[in-house]
Amino acid sequence: MTTNTPDRARTRFPGISSRAYEHPADRSALVALRSLTGFDTVLRKMSGLFNERAFRLMFLGGTVRVGENQFHNLHDMVRDACYILDLPEVPEVYVRQSPEPNAMALGSDRPFIVINTGLIDLLDDEELRFVIAHEVGHILSGHAVYQTMMQILLSLGSRLAWLPLGNLGIAAIIIGLKEWFRKAELSSDRAGLLAGQDLDAAKRTMMKLAGGTRLQEMSSEAFLEQAREYDAAGDVRDGLLKFLNLLPQTHPYAVMRFAEIDKWAHGGEYERILAGDYPRRDDDGSASVTDEIRNAAKSYRESWEQTADPFIGKVRDVADAAASAAGGLFDRFGNRRDNGPTNSSN
Repeated sequence: MTTNTPDRARTRFPGISSRAYEHPADRSALVALRSLTGFDTVLRKMSGLFNERAFRLMFLGGTVRVGENQFHNLHDMVRDACYILDLPEVPEVYVRQSPEPNAMALGSDRPFIVINTGLIDLLDDEELRFVIAHEVGHILSGHAVYQTMMQILLSLGSRLAWLPLGNLGIAAIIIGLKEWFRKAELSSDRAGLLAGQDLDAAKRTMMKLAGGTRLQEMSSEAFLEQAREYDAAGDVRDGLLKFLNLLPQTHPYAVMRFAEIDKWAHGGEYERILAGDYPRRDDDGSASVTDEIRNAAKSYRESWEQTADPFIGKVRDVADAAASAAGGLFDRFGNRRDNGPTNSSN
Protein backbone atom coordinates (compact mmCIF):
# COMPACT_ATOMS: atom_id res chain seq x y z
CA MET A 1 0.00 0.00 0.00
CA THR A 2 1.46 3.38 -0.99
CA THR A 3 1.69 6.18 1.55
CA ASN A 4 1.88 9.15 -0.80
CA THR A 5 -0.20 10.31 -3.75
CA PRO A 6 1.22 12.62 -6.43
CA ASP A 7 -0.24 16.12 -6.65
CA ARG A 8 -3.13 16.26 -9.09
CA ALA A 9 -6.06 18.44 -9.98
CA ARG A 10 -9.06 17.85 -7.75
CA THR A 11 -12.66 18.30 -8.80
CA ARG A 12 -14.35 21.32 -7.23
CA PHE A 13 -18.03 21.36 -6.21
CA PRO A 14 -19.46 24.89 -6.55
CA GLY A 15 -22.49 25.51 -4.36
CA ILE A 16 -22.52 21.94 -3.02
CA SER A 17 -24.98 21.29 -0.24
CA SER A 18 -23.87 19.26 2.74
CA ARG A 19 -26.90 17.08 1.96
CA ALA A 20 -24.79 15.60 -0.85
CA TYR A 21 -22.56 13.69 1.54
CA GLU A 22 -24.50 13.47 4.79
CA HIS A 23 -25.51 10.06 6.08
CA PRO A 24 -29.32 9.75 5.81
CA ALA A 25 -29.77 9.55 9.58
CA ASP A 26 -27.62 12.67 10.05
CA ARG A 27 -29.23 14.49 7.14
CA SER A 28 -32.79 13.94 8.33
CA ALA A 29 -31.99 15.42 11.74
CA LEU A 30 -30.21 18.41 10.23
CA VAL A 31 -32.95 19.13 7.69
CA ALA A 32 -35.55 18.96 10.47
CA LEU A 33 -33.57 21.33 12.70
CA ARG A 34 -32.86 23.75 9.86
CA SER A 35 -36.57 23.91 9.10
CA LEU A 36 -37.29 25.30 12.58
CA THR A 37 -37.30 29.06 12.24
CA GLY A 38 -34.86 30.68 14.62
CA PHE A 39 -33.48 27.38 15.92
CA ASP A 40 -29.91 28.23 14.93
CA THR A 41 -30.22 31.58 16.68
CA VAL A 42 -31.47 29.94 19.87
CA LEU A 43 -28.64 27.41 19.84
CA ARG A 44 -26.07 30.11 19.29
CA LYS A 45 -27.47 32.05 22.22
CA MET A 46 -27.36 28.94 24.36
CA SER A 47 -23.79 28.24 23.25
CA GLY A 48 -22.94 31.54 24.89
CA LEU A 49 -23.25 29.68 28.18
CA PHE A 50 -19.96 28.03 27.28
CA ASN A 51 -18.37 31.29 26.13
CA GLU A 52 -17.05 30.56 22.67
CA ARG A 53 -14.85 33.65 22.93
CA ALA A 54 -13.14 32.20 26.00
CA PHE A 55 -12.47 28.96 24.12
CA ARG A 56 -10.95 30.87 21.23
CA LEU A 57 -8.75 32.91 23.56
CA MET A 58 -7.65 29.72 25.31
CA PHE A 59 -6.44 28.22 22.04
CA LEU A 60 -4.97 31.53 20.89
CA GLY A 61 -2.91 31.71 24.07
CA GLY A 62 -2.00 28.06 24.52
CA THR A 63 -1.60 26.53 21.05
CA VAL A 64 -0.15 27.41 17.64
CA ARG A 65 -2.39 29.18 15.14
CA VAL A 66 -1.88 27.87 11.61
CA GLY A 67 -1.07 30.46 8.95
CA GLU A 68 1.36 31.52 6.24
CA ASN A 69 4.29 31.38 8.67
CA GLN A 70 3.21 28.53 10.98
CA PHE A 71 2.29 25.03 9.77
CA HIS A 72 2.02 26.44 6.26
CA ASN A 73 1.22 22.98 4.88
CA LEU A 74 -1.91 22.66 7.07
CA HIS A 75 -2.85 26.22 6.12
CA ASP A 76 -2.84 25.23 2.43
CA MET A 77 -4.85 22.09 3.18
CA VAL A 78 -7.69 23.91 4.91
CA ARG A 79 -7.84 26.51 2.14
CA ASP A 80 -7.92 23.76 -0.50
CA ALA A 81 -10.70 21.88 1.33
CA CYS A 82 -12.78 25.04 1.65
CA TYR A 83 -12.22 25.82 -2.04
CA ILE A 84 -13.25 22.34 -3.18
CA LEU A 85 -16.31 22.15 -0.88
CA ASP A 86 -17.10 25.82 -1.55
CA LEU A 87 -17.12 26.88 2.10
CA PRO A 88 -17.21 30.69 1.91
CA GLU A 89 -15.12 31.48 4.99
CA VAL A 90 -11.89 29.62 5.71
CA PRO A 91 -11.87 28.62 9.40
CA GLU A 92 -8.90 29.19 11.67
CA VAL A 93 -6.85 26.10 12.55
CA TYR A 94 -4.94 25.61 15.80
CA VAL A 95 -2.32 22.95 16.52
CA ARG A 96 -2.36 21.65 20.09
CA GLN A 97 0.42 19.72 21.76
CA SER A 98 -1.19 16.41 22.72
CA PRO A 99 -0.21 12.80 22.03
CA GLU A 100 -3.85 11.84 21.45
CA PRO A 101 -4.48 11.53 17.68
CA ASN A 102 -7.54 13.72 17.47
CA ALA A 103 -9.01 16.72 15.67
CA MET A 104 -12.23 18.65 16.20
CA ALA A 105 -14.33 21.55 14.95
CA LEU A 106 -15.49 23.97 17.64
CA GLY A 107 -17.60 27.10 17.81
CA SER A 108 -20.83 28.30 16.26
CA ASP A 109 -20.51 31.93 15.15
CA ARG A 110 -16.97 31.48 13.83
CA PRO A 111 -16.17 27.76 13.89
CA PHE A 112 -12.51 26.80 14.06
CA ILE A 113 -10.51 23.58 13.86
CA VAL A 114 -8.14 22.13 16.45
CA ILE A 115 -5.73 19.37 15.47
CA ASN A 116 -3.48 17.56 17.95
CA THR A 117 0.21 16.98 17.30
CA GLY A 118 -0.39 13.28 17.89
CA LEU A 119 -2.47 13.18 14.72
CA ILE A 120 0.04 15.23 12.72
CA ASP A 121 2.81 12.85 13.75
CA LEU A 122 0.69 9.83 12.86
CA LEU A 123 -0.44 10.77 9.34
CA ASP A 124 1.16 11.62 6.01
CA ASP A 125 0.13 14.65 3.97
CA GLU A 126 -2.74 13.05 2.04
CA GLU A 127 -4.12 11.49 5.22
CA LEU A 128 -3.94 14.89 6.94
CA ARG A 129 -5.75 16.39 3.96
CA PHE A 130 -8.54 13.89 4.53
CA VAL A 131 -8.73 14.79 8.25
CA ILE A 132 -8.74 18.55 7.62
CA ALA A 133 -11.50 18.14 5.04
CA HIS A 134 -13.41 15.91 7.48
CA GLU A 135 -13.46 18.83 9.94
CA VAL A 136 -14.44 21.28 7.19
CA GLY A 137 -17.33 18.91 6.46
CA HIS A 138 -18.44 19.22 10.09
CA ILE A 139 -18.46 23.01 9.70
CA LEU A 140 -20.30 22.96 6.36
CA SER A 141 -22.97 20.67 7.83
CA GLY A 142 -23.37 22.87 10.89
CA HIS A 143 -22.53 20.06 13.28
CA ALA A 144 -20.58 22.45 15.49
CA VAL A 145 -23.77 24.44 16.10
CA TYR A 146 -26.03 21.49 16.75
CA GLN A 147 -23.56 19.66 18.96
CA THR A 148 -24.04 22.52 21.40
CA MET A 149 -27.20 20.70 22.48
CA MET A 150 -25.14 17.82 23.78
CA GLN A 151 -22.78 20.07 25.70
CA ILE A 152 -25.75 21.75 27.35
CA LEU A 153 -27.34 18.41 28.18
CA LEU A 154 -24.10 17.02 29.55
CA SER A 155 -23.86 20.04 31.82
CA LEU A 156 -27.49 19.63 32.87
CA GLY A 157 -26.93 15.93 33.49
CA SER A 158 -24.13 16.63 35.94
CA ARG A 159 -26.23 19.25 37.72
CA LEU A 160 -29.27 16.97 37.93
CA ALA A 161 -27.37 13.86 39.01
CA TRP A 162 -28.76 14.16 42.52
CA LEU A 163 -32.35 13.85 41.28
CA PRO A 164 -33.79 10.31 41.19
CA LEU A 165 -35.15 10.56 37.63
CA GLY A 166 -33.84 13.86 36.24
CA ASN A 167 -30.50 12.46 35.14
CA LEU A 168 -32.12 9.40 33.54
CA GLY A 169 -34.12 11.58 31.16
CA ILE A 170 -31.05 13.58 30.20
CA ALA A 171 -29.04 10.36 29.77
CA ALA A 172 -31.66 8.92 27.40
CA ILE A 173 -31.49 12.03 25.22
CA ILE A 174 -27.68 11.97 25.23
CA ILE A 175 -27.70 8.34 24.05
CA GLY A 176 -29.84 9.42 21.10
CA LEU A 177 -27.58 12.37 20.37
CA LYS A 178 -24.48 10.18 20.42
CA GLU A 179 -26.08 7.90 17.85
CA TRP A 180 -26.63 11.00 15.71
CA PHE A 181 -23.02 12.10 16.23
CA ARG A 182 -21.72 8.71 15.15
CA LYS A 183 -23.62 9.13 11.90
CA ALA A 184 -22.33 12.71 11.63
CA GLU A 185 -18.80 11.29 11.75
CA LEU A 186 -19.63 9.05 8.78
CA SER A 187 -20.97 12.14 6.98
CA SER A 188 -17.74 14.03 7.56
CA ASP A 189 -15.66 11.06 6.44
CA ARG A 190 -17.47 11.38 3.13
CA ALA A 191 -16.71 15.11 3.02
CA GLY A 192 -13.06 14.25 3.65
CA LEU A 193 -13.07 11.88 0.69
CA LEU A 194 -14.79 14.44 -1.54
CA ALA A 195 -12.18 17.09 -0.80
CA GLY A 196 -9.13 14.80 -0.80
CA GLN A 197 -10.39 12.49 -3.57
CA ASP A 198 -7.99 9.80 -2.38
CA LEU A 199 -9.76 6.70 -1.09
CA ASP A 200 -6.51 4.98 -0.13
CA ALA A 201 -5.57 7.92 2.10
CA ALA A 202 -8.97 7.78 3.82
CA LYS A 203 -8.53 4.06 4.44
CA ARG A 204 -4.98 4.46 5.68
CA THR A 205 -6.19 7.05 8.17
CA MET A 206 -8.61 4.56 9.70
CA MET A 207 -5.98 1.84 9.81
CA LYS A 208 -3.48 4.14 11.53
CA LEU A 209 -6.11 5.27 14.05
CA ALA A 210 -6.63 1.62 14.89
CA GLY A 211 -3.09 0.25 14.69
CA GLY A 212 -0.52 3.05 14.44
CA THR A 213 2.05 3.83 11.78
CA ARG A 214 3.24 0.33 10.87
CA LEU A 215 1.26 0.08 7.63
CA GLN A 216 3.73 -2.51 6.32
CA GLU A 217 2.34 -4.81 9.01
CA MET A 218 -1.27 -4.22 7.93
CA SER A 219 -3.46 -5.10 4.97
CA SER A 220 -6.47 -3.14 3.74
CA GLU A 221 -8.11 -6.37 2.59
CA ALA A 222 -7.58 -8.00 5.98
CA PHE A 223 -8.83 -4.87 7.74
CA LEU A 224 -12.01 -4.94 5.66
CA GLU A 225 -12.43 -8.62 6.46
CA GLN A 226 -12.00 -7.70 10.11
CA ALA A 227 -14.93 -5.30 9.73
CA ARG A 228 -17.06 -8.09 8.29
CA GLU A 229 -16.05 -10.39 11.13
CA TYR A 230 -16.91 -7.74 13.71
CA ASP A 231 -20.32 -7.27 12.08
CA ALA A 232 -21.09 -10.98 12.20
CA ALA A 233 -19.23 -11.84 15.40
CA GLY A 234 -20.61 -14.35 17.86
CA ASP A 235 -24.14 -14.94 19.00
CA VAL A 236 -26.95 -12.73 20.28
CA ARG A 237 -25.03 -12.12 23.50
CA ASP A 238 -22.03 -10.78 21.56
CA GLY A 239 -24.31 -8.56 19.53
CA LEU A 240 -25.76 -7.09 22.71
CA LEU A 241 -22.27 -6.51 24.08
CA LYS A 242 -21.28 -4.68 20.89
CA PHE A 243 -24.37 -2.51 21.23
CA LEU A 244 -23.58 -1.69 24.86
CA ASN A 245 -19.92 -0.99 24.07
CA LEU A 246 -20.95 1.48 21.38
CA LEU A 247 -23.47 3.44 23.46
CA PRO A 248 -20.96 5.75 25.19
CA GLN A 249 -18.89 6.29 22.03
CA THR A 250 -19.15 9.53 20.05
CA HIS A 251 -17.30 7.99 17.08
CA PRO A 252 -17.85 4.69 15.30
CA TYR A 253 -14.98 2.24 15.62
CA ALA A 254 -12.21 2.76 13.06
CA VAL A 255 -12.78 -0.65 11.50
CA MET A 256 -16.42 0.22 10.80
CA ARG A 257 -15.55 3.69 9.48
CA PHE A 258 -13.14 1.96 7.08
CA ALA A 259 -15.92 -0.33 5.85
CA GLU A 260 -18.43 2.51 5.56
CA ILE A 261 -16.20 4.82 3.51
CA ASP A 262 -15.25 1.90 1.25
CA LYS A 263 -18.93 1.08 0.76
CA TRP A 264 -19.87 4.70 0.00
CA ALA A 265 -16.96 5.17 -2.41
CA HIS A 266 -18.02 2.14 -4.44
CA GLY A 267 -21.78 2.58 -4.14
CA GLY A 268 -22.21 5.04 -7.03
CA GLU A 269 -23.03 8.17 -5.02
CA TYR A 270 -19.41 9.33 -4.81
CA GLU A 271 -18.95 9.00 -8.56
CA ARG A 272 -22.17 10.92 -9.26
CA ILE A 273 -20.98 13.82 -7.10
CA LEU A 274 -17.59 13.83 -8.85
CA ALA A 275 -19.49 14.03 -12.15
CA GLY A 276 -21.32 17.16 -10.92
CA ASP A 277 -24.63 15.53 -9.97
CA TYR A 278 -25.26 16.78 -6.42
CA PRO A 279 -27.79 18.90 -4.48
CA ARG A 280 -27.07 22.62 -4.27
CA ARG A 281 -26.98 24.78 -1.16
CA ASP A 282 -29.47 27.21 -2.70
CA ASP A 283 -32.10 24.45 -2.56
CA ASP A 284 -31.59 23.57 1.12
CA GLY A 285 -34.65 25.56 2.14
CA SER A 286 -36.92 23.40 0.00
CA ALA A 287 -35.60 20.08 1.33
CA SER A 288 -38.45 17.91 2.59
CA VAL A 289 -38.26 16.84 6.22
CA THR A 290 -40.67 13.98 5.53
CA ASP A 291 -38.59 12.69 2.63
CA GLU A 292 -35.39 12.83 4.66
CA ILE A 293 -36.98 10.97 7.58
CA ARG A 294 -38.11 8.30 5.14
CA ASN A 295 -34.59 8.13 3.71
CA ALA A 296 -33.18 7.73 7.22
CA ALA A 297 -35.64 4.94 7.99
CA LYS A 298 -34.77 3.26 4.70
CA SER A 299 -31.06 3.52 5.50
CA TYR A 300 -31.50 1.88 8.89
CA ARG A 301 -33.73 -0.79 7.39
CA GLU A 302 -31.19 -1.60 4.68
CA SER A 303 -28.40 -1.65 7.25
CA TRP A 304 -30.37 -4.07 9.41
CA GLU A 305 -31.15 -6.27 6.41
CA GLN A 306 -27.51 -6.41 5.31
CA THR A 307 -25.92 -7.01 8.70
CA ALA A 308 -24.95 -10.48 9.82
CA ASP A 309 -25.12 -9.49 13.49
CA PRO A 310 -27.34 -12.07 15.23
CA PHE A 311 -28.47 -9.56 17.86
CA ILE A 312 -29.69 -7.13 15.19
CA GLY A 313 -31.40 -10.06 13.51
CA LYS A 314 -33.33 -10.86 16.68
CA VAL A 315 -34.25 -7.21 17.19
CA ARG A 316 -35.34 -7.01 13.56
CA ASP A 317 -37.52 -10.10 13.98
CA VAL A 318 -39.16 -8.64 17.07
CA ALA A 319 -39.68 -5.31 15.31
CA ASP A 320 -41.17 -7.03 12.25
CA ALA A 321 -43.52 -9.06 14.47
CA ALA A 322 -44.57 -5.92 16.34
CA ALA A 323 -45.14 -4.08 13.07
CA SER A 324 -47.25 -6.97 11.73
CA ALA A 325 -49.31 -7.04 14.91
CA ALA A 326 -49.79 -3.29 14.79
CA GLY A 327 -50.74 -3.49 11.14
CA GLY A 328 -53.34 -6.14 11.89
CA LEU A 329 -54.74 -4.03 14.71
CA PHE A 330 -55.06 -0.99 12.46
CA ASP A 331 -56.61 -3.12 9.72
CA ARG A 332 -59.25 -4.41 12.13
CA PHE A 333 -59.86 -0.92 13.40
CA GLY A 334 -60.14 0.38 9.85
CA ASN A 335 -62.57 -2.37 8.84
CA ARG A 336 -64.72 -1.69 11.88
CA ARG A 337 -64.75 2.02 11.11
CA ASP A 338 -65.60 1.45 7.45
CA ASN A 339 -68.36 -1.06 8.15
CA GLY A 340 -69.80 0.77 11.13
CA PRO A 341 -70.93 -0.85 14.39
CA THR A 342 -72.55 -4.25 14.08
CA ASN A 343 -75.86 -4.87 15.82
CA SER A 344 -77.06 -8.35 16.72
CA SER A 345 -80.72 -9.07 17.42
CA ASN A 346 -82.14 -12.08 19.23
